[in-house]
Amino acid sequence: MTALASLTNHQVRLAQRLVGAPTRDNWSFTTEPVQEPAEGGVLVKTLALSLDPAMRGWMNEGKSYIPPVGIGEVMRAGGIGRVVASKNPAFAVGDTVSGGLGVQEYLLIPQDQINRNGLFRIDLRAGSLTQWLNVLGMPGMTGYFGLMDVGQPKPGETVVISGAAGAVGQTVGQIARIKGCRVVGIAGGQAKCDWVVKELGFDACIDYKAGDVKAGLKEHCPKGVDVYFDNVGGEILDAVLARLARGARIIICGAISQYNNTTPVQGPKNYLSLLVNRARMEGIVVFDYADRYPVAVAEMAGYLKDGRMKSREDVVAGGVAAFPEALAKLFTGENFGKLVLQVASE
Repeated sequence: MTALASLTNHQVRLAQRLVGAPTRDNWSFTTEPVQEPAEGGVLVKTLALSLDPAMRGWMNEGKSYIPPVGIGEVMRAGGIGRVVASKNPAFAVGDTVSGGLGVQEYLLIPQDQINRNGLFRIDLRAGSLTQWLNVLGMPGMTGYFGLMDVGQPKPGETVVISGAAGAVGQTVGQIARIKGCRVVGIAGGQAKCDWVVKELGFDACIDYKAGDVKAGLKEHCPKGVDVYFDNVGGEILDAVLARLARGARIIICGAISQYNNTTPVQGPKNYLSLLVNRARMEGIVVFDYADRYPVAVAEMAGYLKDGRMKSREDVVAGGVAAFPEALAKLFTGENFGKLVLQVASE
């Protein structure tokens, strides 16, 4: 085993609250020595981190479903790592684990923080390391429980997904297809639209950068939208509200179009469509379903194995030093698939 005393942990900490889009100036870069775990604790080496739109909300002051990252704290991030030292019988050196590792190269977790960090062993036979950050990870769990519990899709219904080529969107669309629904994606750019149709099996995809979303919805959802999985908010949400079928269900997962606003968040203007169509709109926070993750993982690992589901990741190299620029890709739409920051090689 590598002498721990010779190792240095490089970290990225939140230096200031943000106004608008995140830049490198919002972060500070620190180092500290790596220490041995105390009795019951573990030391994890970070291999890869999940970069998610939710991170933008965690940087803001204010009440939310989870406390904000404090100024000076290591930036919150889920990741995959390897146990390099353990004084806990539940974890052995060499175990591959998932949990809240933060944007840093090593995480020392005391015994009383293991559950809080959501640390658990993962089986790489069920999916690759990056798939455990995508379809088998938090985005996949969000998509699964958001669609199945909140959306409650029925065979033959029309399901529309914004951010269709992103981490959550690709999972939602494939599950909806497997469950017998008609699936229409909304994505930015012809390449992303072609991918979700030709590779993932969506019935259609509307390129919001190229044309009129309302016209696309009218064409591809002639009987209206039964389930809408919203990842972007803003004008696209309003366009879908105008096309709801009676009894429609709308899952509010995120609103990436609004996260970097310097003006108040734009709410839905067409919300009276909920009244007219006896529809409902409900939010999804994935942590509420943590006790049921194994059920969803088992189901989707089966889909990966039998080829009914695919998982695309956009992996950025460069370690934690590359975090600011990698995160920015989320808000420009540069990423194609689930955005992952590679911190160390396996």
